[in-house]
Amino acid sequence: MILELCGLSKTYERGTRSFLALQEVSLSLEAGDFVCIAGPSGSGKSTLLGIAAGLISPTQGWVCFQGQDYSRLSDEALSAVRNHGIGYVMQGPSLLPNFTVLQNVLLPYYVGSSFKKAPAAPVERASMLLEQVGMLPLAAQYPAELSGGELRRVAIARALLLAPVLVIADEPTGDLDEGHTEEVMQLFSQAAQEGAALLVVTHDTAPFRYGNRGYSLRAGVLAAYTP
Repeated sequence: MILELCGLSKTYERGTRSFLALQEVSLSLEAGDFVCIAGPSGSGKSTLLGIAAGLISPTQGWVCFQGQDYSRLSDEALSAVRNHGIGYVMQGPSLLPNFTVLQNVLLPYYVGSSFKKAPAAPVERASMLLEQVGMLPLAAQYPAELSGGELRRVAIARALLLAPVLVIADEPTGDLDEGHTEEVMQLFSQAAQEGAALLVVTHDTAPFRYGNRGYSLRAGVLAAYTP
C-alpha cells in the first residue's frame, strides 16, 4: 500500500466559529492507482491533498505513506518523505521567480540529491519532461514570462522529475486547453503504469476518463462518483 487515509476530519477555527472542512474521509491507494476526486470550490479538496502530503495535520484520523505514520515522524523526517517519494502539483503559483524553467524543474534534484532515487542524468530527464509537456523551447525563460497554463505545465514536469511513488495534483489541468490536458493526463497515466499512485482533484470530470477510480467530495464528505 502506498497511501492510506483513515477517518480524516479537519476543523478550522474562524474567529469564534468552527468550520468542518473534512468529515471522516478514508481512502487507500496502491501502486498503479489513478484516483480522481471532483468537487466544487470549498468542498475540502485542497485540505485533503494537504493532509495526504503531510503539509496539514488532521484534527482526527491518520495518514500512512508506505507504512510510515505521519504523526510519528519528525518535521525533518516528514520533509525527507515528501522530497523522496511525493510529487506535489499545487493549485496556486509554485515556481521560484529567479529560477529559469529548467532550473525550476530541477529543484527537487537540488533539494533531494542525496536520495538514491535521484536520476543519474537530471538535466536530460528534466528536458525530456519539459518536451513532453510542450515547454522545452521555453526552458531558459523565467516564470514572469509565462502564461498561467505554461506555469502549470512546468510545475507538473517538476513534480515528476524524481519519479515519485505518489503524485498529488491539485487542479492540474485548470489552466490548460484540451490538447495540453491530454499531454498531462498521458504523463500521469504513464506514471501509474510504471507503478506510481496518483491522487488528482479537479472541478470538472474530464480527467476521470484516465483514472481507474473516481470520487466526489462535497462539504467534506467523500463518496463514490456517479455520472
